[in-house]
Amino acid sequence: MTTRIKKFPFLILIGQLLLLLPRHRNSAYAAGGGRWDLLMSNIGISSMHMQLLNNDRVVMYDRTDFGASNISLPNGKCRNNTNDLTLKVDCTAHSVEYDVSTNSVRPLMVQTDMWCSSGSATSDGTLVQTGGFNDGENVVRILKPCNGNKSTCDWKEIEGALIQSRWYATNHVLPDGRQIIIGGREAFNYEFYPKTLSTNNIFNLTFLQQTNDLREENNLYPFVFLNVDGNLFIFANNRAILFDYTRDIIVKTYPQIPGGDPRNYPSTGSAVLLPLKNLEAQIIQAEVLVCGGTKNGSFLRAQRGNFLGALNTCGRITITDPNPQWIMETMPLARIMGDMVILPNGNVLIINGAGAGTAGWELGRSPVLSPVIYRPDNPVTSRFDVQNSSTIPRMYHSTTVLLRDGRVLVSGSNPHGLYNFTGVLYPTELSLEAFSPSYLDSESINLRPRVVSPASRRKVKYGGQVNIRFIIPGLINSNLVKVTMVAPGFNTHSFTMNQRILVLSSGNVTQVGTSTYKINSIFPNSSKLAPPGYYMLFVVHQDIPSEGIWIRI
Repeated sequence: MTTRIKKFPFLILIGQLLLLLPRHRNSAYAAGGGRWDLLMSNIGISSMHMQLLNNDRVVMYDRTDFGASNISLPNGKCRNNTNDLTLKVDCTAHSVEYDVSTNSVRPLMVQTDMWCSSGSATSDGTLVQTGGFNDGENVVRILKPCNGNKSTCDWKEIEGALIQSRWYATNHVLPDGRQIIIGGREAFNYEFYPKTLSTNNIFNLTFLQQTNDLREENNLYPFVFLNVDGNLFIFANNRAILFDYTRDIIVKTYPQIPGGDPRNYPSTGSAVLLPLKNLEAQIIQAEVLVCGGTKNGSFLRAQRGNFLGALNTCGRITITDPNPQWIMETMPLARIMGDMVILPNGNVLIINGAGAGTAGWELGRSPVLSPVIYRPDNPVTSRFDVQNSSTIPRMYHSTTVLLRDGRVLVSGSNPHGLYNFTGVLYPTELSLEAFSPSYLDSESINLRPRVVSPASRRKVKYGGQVNIRFIIPGLINSNLVKVTMVAPGFNTHSFTMNQRILVLSSGNVTQVGTSTYKINSIFPNSSKLAPPGYYMLFVVHQDIPSEGIWIRI
């Protein structure tokens, strides 16, 4: 072998040049990529809601009114459970906190029912969770991340903090740090939290009535994104508006998505705001991608045992265009109840869900076990790649979030009115998995950046600059280095609220030491682009992200 290397030195040169080429579909991301790992076989609950906090712990919860869970409350705690017909005193937990670093969970105590609720993290990293069912429908619950004595950190509940009952609503953090809470079952309005004298009210939104299908709804958990102009893009059922909540007016009505089929609960698709780029430009473009769902009428048919196939289409629209139009694309796998997770490199992971039926008790069929990666910058014909399959069906009430190390956490699945582990097609699932995209493969280790500075939890200002130092052990292609920041979202019912990624404006990469480099990046200059709060910051090289660091803007 030594003789061959000496005899053919051009082989080394070719190998080095290949490392400098962009890693596209046929190199780092061959079809069938990614790895699944079972982290815990039993976390005690079936995760229906999930949020990553800035202490690298993930809060999960299900509901309080369907029997005992598989994890006890600590120190002999119990709660009176007036809403559960079978269990009047419940000494088990229905919320847990997962510690990524130790791969362990601890029980949390909730007093009221959080089932089918909504939430977002505030500017100081506190999780504010709103609404739920029965005794929880007007409640706001608060959980502050803790790094010290974690046994003292638990839910605090504020009864009557919401004017309207909120069940299947959507939250979004606004540029001033408040949350807007939109919709819910029989709630064709919105409100704010926290409230002021001028906002201590509910505000009607007739768009939610117009998108409500008789006996099916199909407009619950609307897809809401903060546009770059500060207005809200709201998608419900099969259409969307641009809404100025400060003046309570609709600024723009978008075309109906082609085909006219519903995309919101219970015909549950998913949606993401694609990466925001060129943040210093005079005009910044924003695009939304909506994928999956099912045909109109599927919910009623599924209740009669007729399970229609899921949709295999995605609609992509530039919401900032003067004359926006949907562009339709075809997924390799039809999917309902799928989740869409923005990865640190700007690609989108489509994961979980079913191939037929709808959301609801016992109404989904044909689990889709293979995730798909969508590459928004690729040519239209090469944007989708099917990934390696899990062995665990993740049906109705499954959840997923991005972790700071680049893995995607997956849990939940309970299409039953109670915990049900036997005699059913898809038993209640208590396990916790991680999906590792191909960028975490060992073959990429020499191309993977490692951030040296700044230290995690850095505070930054709007429009501020930061010099980021990072190490890449192998050969670097400085033209393929970028810096991204990702807002951790609140995931439930196939939609991640407040999920957002920005590609920071950056200067040239310069070498400052052995395998050590520096890049100067500029943070967005407006809270309309990035609402205040904690973000995960990544250095990405050839689509391979570093482990993230936390920053607070």
